Amino acid sequence: MAEAGFRGTTVEQVVAQVADREIGAREQVQRALDAIEALDPTVHAFVAVDAERALREADEVDRRIAAGEAVGPLAGVPLAVKDIEDVAGFTTTNGSALHAGDPPAEQDSEHVARLRAAGCIVVGKTNTPEFGWQADTSNQIFPATVNPWNPERSAGGSSGGSGAAIASGMVPLATGSDGGGSIRIPSAVHGLTGLKTSLGRVPGGGPTAPRWMHLSCKGPMARTARDVALALDAVVGFDPTDLHTLPPHHGPSWRSQVDEVLPPRRVVWSPTLGYGLVDAEVAAACRAAVDRLADEGTEVVEVESVFDEDPAFVWAAVAYSAILRTVADRRGTPEWDTITPGLRTMFDLVGGQSGVDVLQAMDAGHRLNHRLVEVLHRGAVLLCPTVAGQTGKVGEQGTIDGEASTSWVSYTYPFNLTGSPAGTVCVGHTDDGMPIGLQVVGPRFGDVVALRVLTHLEDLLEVDTVAPLDWV
Repeated sequence: MAEAGFRGTTVEQVVAQVADREIGAREQVQRALDAIEALDPTVHAFVAVDAERALREADEVDRRIAAGEAVGPLAGVPLAVKDIEDVAGFTTTNGSALHAGDPPAEQDSEHVARLRAAGCIVVGKTNTPEFGWQADTSNQIFPATVNPWNPERSAGGSSGGSGAAIASGMVPLATGSDGGGSIRIPSAVHGLTGLKTSLGRVPGGGPTAPRWMHLSCKGPMARTARDVALALDAVVGFDPTDLHTLPPHHGPSWRSQVDEVLPPRRVVWSPTLGYGLVDAEVAAACRAAVDRLADEGTEVVEVESVFDEDPAFVWAAVAYSAILRTVADRRGTPEWDTITPGLRTMFDLVGGQSGVDVLQAMDAGHRLNHRLVEVLHRGAVLLCPTVAGQTGKVGEQGTIDGEASTSWVSYTYPFNLTGSPAGTVCVGHTDDGMPIGLQVVGPRFGDVVALRVLTHLEDLLEVDTVAPLDWV
């Protein structure tokens, strides 16, 4: 078994090591850089690394600690940033040839700025499909990211570079964004605990309107629920430039609320949300986790149908129209042909819609949320598989009972339309060793409720979530 970087190391452990001067910030950053050098030629999680700057910033953290100065709650933690948001000094390519030659960003996004203010040190940018459009991290300008559990398998998407960077131990913390499952899907296929917060929790403002409008949420990604909560404490809060931002949070820290957790009294369990198919191995692992909750005294209310039909088309109508509006001026130019063919196909699918059509698709979110509210009257959270299928090969769809299917990721996007907090936790592995995720959906603004259930499931199931890296 190969040992490298931060495999099995939590963010909290890194913070404690730096604060106690046991392992300094410079050593932590060098640890990340060494792991990137050793592993990334196979994994392809990173698209840009600035070692010199990261080491210089680490030295400053160590100097401040030695001088007795106050440092942030994440001081010395190496951070990777999804290449869909700005980091000063790095080009934001969005995984697109349209932006590969753009000048470096002049300032950090608000999300990244808050993580830096908390003491994180950016080591580089991570790979993403073009504009985050699909659940596989491949694009036209960088090598496809692979899954550290098995480099023949997909890293999911669209935050697949960040998920792979964490799962392989290159960094303990990264950023992601989730417009249709893009934090939850890669977290699930890498064995991580991930959370898409309620819309407006994490700032998404700035001078440019969000490409994904109200569907997408930014947020930190890490291995455990407690690490996610710790990082969220550094970034949640009001941002006047974000039209969806929520008021300041004045209650207890999110991290303190997952110190000790009890089993939820009642949950709702829906194996398929009422539509589509689910792979037999995925279904069995998720049901076994729900049964364990029941054994601990949680009342499980099984609901066959949460939604009347698969909202895939209405989600696509909004999502791909939102992306199209930012690149439509390239249609008819040579640049148009550089866009990923599959994404152009999606543009063709939605390009003939009127404004009324798009608004009617957006109305579906209201109806879905109305139904979800009814369901959540019956339990604290809704549980269902995170993805319906098994992790596919790199560049391919996942599989349901051995058959490739675009529906393998059909259970995440409804909760972008509703704006609900939704997370994933590893509940087991397939016969060939790939992680399986259970999705936990909370009521609107019930982010801590979802986090507490995710944490309890981690503690209860004690699944091994450290990728073996036996290919090294």
